[in-house]
Amino acid sequence: MEEQRVYFLDYLRVIALFLVLIVHASETFYGSEILVPDQDTRLWLGIWDGIARVSVPLFMVCSAFLLAPLKEGQSWGDFFRRRAKRILPPMFIFFVLYSVLPVFWGASTWKEAWQALSYIPLNFPMAAGHLWFMYPLIGLYLFIPFISPWLKVATERQERLFLILWALSTCIPYLNRWFGDVWGQCWWNQYDMLYNFAGYPGYLVMAHYIKNHIHWDDAKRRLTGLICLIVGAVATILSFYVQIVPGTAQSVVEMEIGWCFCTINCVVYTFGAFLLFTTIHKPGKCYKLVYDISKVSYGMFLIHMFWLWLLAPVITPHLHISLAIPAIALATYICSYISCKLISLIPGSRWVIG
Repeated sequence: MEEQRVYFLDYLRVIALFLVLIVHASETFYGSEILVPDQDTRLWLGIWDGIARVSVPLFMVCSAFLLAPLKEGQSWGDFFRRRAKRILPPMFIFFVLYSVLPVFWGASTWKEAWQALSYIPLNFPMAAGHLWFMYPLIGLYLFIPFISPWLKVATERQERLFLILWALSTCIPYLNRWFGDVWGQCWWNQYDMLYNFAGYPGYLVMAHYIKNHIHWDDAKRRLTGLICLIVGAVATILSFYVQIVPGTAQSVVEMEIGWCFCTINCVVYTFGAFLLFTTIHKPGKCYKLVYDISKVSYGMFLIHMFWLWLLAPVITPHLHISLAIPAIALATYICSYISCKLISLIPGSRWVIG
C-alpha cells in the first residue's frame, strides 16, 4: 500500500528545480575573462542567482526528510538497492549522452568525447557540470544508514548541539577568506576542528530536527520561516554583489564564496524556506500538475542543460538581463518537462529518467 504522500515535498521539488534552472540561466551571462562587464549584470546576477542558491540545499533536506532514519525493519542492503536503482542508471546514461551528443552539433570532437567517456568512472563529464550534484547526493544516501541509529535515540538537545557545531563549520569559508587557515588547517592538514560536523550531512540532521523536534503552529512557522528566508536571501545576494567590480577580471571561486551551499547564509535561507514549505498541508488546486512535474523532476534535472544550451542564445538578445534569466529558466523548464513526460510514456523509461 502506498504511503500517504507528503504534499509539501512535491511543491518543494517543483520550485527547487526551477531555482536550479535560474542558477544555470544566470551563469550564461558570465564573461569569459571579465566575469561581470557592467552594473546591470552585477545587479541582476546578484539578485537572480543569489535567490536561487537555496535550490540544492532544499533538495538535500527533502531527501533527508523522507529517508532518514531508516524505516523499522529496513535493511541496509534494501535501502542501497532502492536508491541505486532509482538514480544510478539514469545518471550513467546521461553521463554518456553529455559526453557524446555535443559532437553532433560541433561543440566537441570525438577525441574529447572519448576522453570524457573514459573519465566517467572518476567524475562527471565537463559538459555536464550540473551533475556534480549526484556525488554529494549519493554520499548522503551512503551516510544515512550509518547515522540512522543515532537519529533514533538522539535527544532534541543532542541534535541541536550537532546543528550548532555544523552551523559554525559553515562559517569557515569566510574565516579562511579573512584570516587564512583556522582551527588546525594548514597545508598538510585540511581537516579542521569541525571537519567531522561539516558538509551536507548537516542538512540531513536539520531535516530530522524540523520533522521531529519543531512542533510550532503554522503561524509561528510562517513568521520564523519568512524572517530566516529574507535574512538568508539578502545575505546571499549581497555576498556576491558587494565583491563585484564591473569590468574587472575577478575569480569566480572568490566571488561565489557566499553562494557555496554549505555556508551560514545558505543554511539560514534553507531553514526558513523549508519551514515555509512545511505549512502546506493540502494538495491545492494545481496539485495535479505539481505532482506530475515532481514525478519526472529527476529526469528534468538530468536533461535540462541540453535545452538551456539551445534556448539561451535565442532568448538573450531580445530581453534585458532582468527578464532574460527567468525567461531562459522558464522556457528550459517547460521543454524539459515536455521531454520527460513524453519519455515517461515509453516502457522502461524509469531507467532513463528515474
